[in-house]
Amino acid sequence: MDEKVPMAEFRRLYDTVFPVLFRVAYRIANSEEAAEDLCQEAFFRLYEKNMVFPNPDEAKYWLIRVVKNAALNYAKRRDRERKAYQKAFREYVKVEETGENTLIKQETQAEIQEALKQLPENLRMVLILKEYGELNYKEIGRALGISEGNVKVRVFRARERLTGLLTKDGSHVS
Repeated sequence: MDEKVPMAEFRRLYDTVFPVLFRVAYRIANSEEAAEDLCQEAFFRLYEKNMVFPNPDEAKYWLIRVVKNAALNYAKRRDRERKAYQKAFREYVKVEETGENTLIKQETQAEIQEALKQLPENLRMVLILKEYGELNYKEIGRALGISEGNVKVRVFRARERLTGLLTKDGSHVS
């Protein structure tokens, strides 16, 4: 390290700021190991770039921003990985078809179809396009000539009504 920032000053900054950074990173990343790594990485960046700040508070706030952003990125990445893993796991799980499973599935599908018929057409159509057509909100909006926001509202309302109809009839569909 060039002597722009003396080692003693860097060590003092590390000792005073690390506990704060760790708490921030831990609350966001929800992992002690990740929090420690993120804090170390922030200090390494500060040291590597040989950054000089007008006062220790400025360095502290810079480090907090770096750790906060890194922890948010870590949490998002971990969430995406978890969802991808769950999706992959579900796709490979093969449910053994029995006569009972088939009968329950047929009865459930019939109940859902009956409940769908009871929905107003504007709600029924968005739900059919979303769930059976596997279209995204933007595609549904284009197909029906309505805004994407309107599609989201209608899908939400349709699901709520459908759930209400199915639970009112004593069905066990969720």
